[in-house]
Amino acid sequence: MNTFRRLFARLEIDERLLGMVASLIVIWIGFHILSDGKFITPRNLYNLSTQTASVAVMTIGMVFVIVIRQIDLSVGSILGVTAMIVGVIQARWLPQLVGLGHPTIWILAVLSGIVIGGFLGAINGAIIGYLAVPSFVVTLGGLLIWRGCAWWVTTGQTVAPLDETFVLLGGGAYGTLGDTGSWIVAGLAVLAIAFAAVHRRRRKMRFGFPVRPVWAETVVVGGQCALVLAFAATMVAYEMPAGAVKHLAELKGWTIPEGGLRIAEGIAFPVLIVIALAVIGTVALNRTRFGRYVFAMGGNLEAADRAGIDTKRMTFWVFVLMGALCGVAAIIGSARLQSAGNSIGTLDELKVIAAAVIGGCSLSGGVGTIAGAILGAIVIQSLQSGMSLLGFDASLQNIVTGLVLVIAVFIDQLYQRRRKV
Repeated sequence: MNTFRRLFARLEIDERLLGMVASLIVIWIGFHILSDGKFITPRNLYNLSTQTASVAVMTIGMVFVIVIRQIDLSVGSILGVTAMIVGVIQARWLPQLVGLGHPTIWILAVLSGIVIGGFLGAINGAIIGYLAVPSFVVTLGGLLIWRGCAWWVTTGQTVAPLDETFVLLGGGAYGTLGDTGSWIVAGLAVLAIAFAAVHRRRRKMRFGFPVRPVWAETVVVGGQCALVLAFAATMVAYEMPAGAVKHLAELKGWTIPEGGLRIAEGIAFPVLIVIALAVIGTVALNRTRFGRYVFAMGGNLEAADRAGIDTKRMTFWVFVLMGALCGVAAIIGSARLQSAGNSIGTLDELKVIAAAVIGGCSLSGGVGTIAGAILGAIVIQSLQSGMSLLGFDASLQNIVTGLVLVIAVFIDQLYQRRRKV
């Protein structure tokens, strides 16, 4: 055991993150065996990536919220009411103003989703930050209020169809990069990982900080690059369904050969959105003054206040960020379903909080990473996807998710106690 710990220390690998990766591998292998080889397939993993996207986006915001020792129970309801309003805007209002299928519809719909989500988050932030009402009470009220508002937007009617360009943001058969685009993105990601590693190493050496041994740096960077390439290869291996190929061929005027036409799906657009937001969130959390203030508030709120940090304003903007990301998640979720229904986002707050805690965010504040939270979202969605594949009903899926959340909090408490010893 000590040998492994020394190895992890040389590699500078977080034991908790490694534990999550090991748990995810066990979950995938277990479901793959139980489903007779249907889980670890390009098709299922592609669907898993698109299904995880909306939860993963909100989980990024939840990291900021939990790190400052707050909680947001209203994220699923904010997603729901935002999705309904965005659906009405693009399906009923904008076509009357600019014409059906106008190219500005999807752009205005996306912008309105982000603005509406940010506005609802601002209401939470103002009450919590400036009126000092506990976030649990405010967001619990928001959970009920915004879910009710989602129903009143259309009196419970589902909004469909949505703009054809807008629905591409949810993935689907046509909302992907394809073969070539996926490999280009993967290549750029590999170059970015290598460049960041070299830059980080040189910067540490310039200021006299300890660095990993060359072999350890090579192993870590090589492993990260291998994961990127493996992900791209898996997404490219999934081929567009025959019906979608036939429809696309008719639109493009292609002739389908006797053996059929094979088109690789590649990386879906919602996955790209998650990756972009995760990178921006990581930089903001670890490389900016805003991020330093977030960790300072989570470490000791009173000390942060006395150090000159405007903790009320910071709390306000963290919840604005959370709301805006709920807006992005609403866009992805409704686009994936190609409709906006009253139940969209129901119980997503459970998934988001569970993902953040599983990913290493401590409910006592001051600790959390974007990468860990994204991995936590994948774990949660993998459990639900696997149970759905095995035919388990939604009630059992919620039971398992709740149990995982309780276990994750218990493990976090044990970890915090061990750190204090």
